[in-house]
Amino acid sequence: MLENALTVQIELPVSLNALWQCFTQAEHIVNWNFAHESWHCHKAEVDFKVGGRFSYRMEAKDGSFGFDLNGVFEQIDFEKYILFSLEDARQVEVKFSSDAKNAYLVEHFQPENQNALEQQQMGWQMILDNLKAYAIRQFAA
Repeated sequence: MLENALTVQIELPVSLNALWQCFTQAEHIVNWNFAHESWHCHKAEVDFKVGGRFSYRMEAKDGSFGFDLNGVFEQIDFEKYILFSLEDARQVEVKFSSDAKNAYLVEHFQPENQNALEQQQMGWQMILDNLKAYAIRQFAA
């Protein structure tokens, strides 16, 4: 596990492949990668390979604020593990697993030092909760 990492996770009744697609493909990412309904992920660009870059543009829907989240994929183990670094050198590792009924995602991320840890954990969890809701709408039987 990453040093000083916070952890967020989801469990959902979709296939592991469906969860993997939602997490790694730009056409899905734009539908869930934001923490609150007043925001959206305006754009996602993903070069999903080791050494590949990603860029996600998150914005308030009213246009009042926005930011880019950029990084590089460092390790990829298909449908099992992703390690990526953000442009400020913080790392995020994502672990995927499944059983007969559910897929699971556990994300460990190194926090930044501008916001309270509880606030960061809540925000990252809200993003994963959006991923869960989106994946269920798209892929649940």
